[in-house]
Amino acid sequence: MYEALTLSIEGMHCGACVRRATTALQGVAGVELDSVDVGSAKMKFDPEQATPEVIAGALSRIGFAAHIKE
Repeated sequence: MYEALTLSIEGMHCGACVRRATTALQGVAGVELDSVDVGSAKMKFDPEQATPEVIAGALSRIGFAAHIKE
């Protein structure tokens, strides 16, 4: 069963940033993206394959600071 997740993302400025973040998030097993915009991303994820922390970590590795929105 998938759970919804919204991340606020610091450090994004343009379409190229959106593409980089999209690629990073698509590389995380169990993630289904709904939307990625400058400053945020909305998705569903399979908690058996990924955690919000792992998902946010994929963005940290490419230089963005991601925070889980409650």
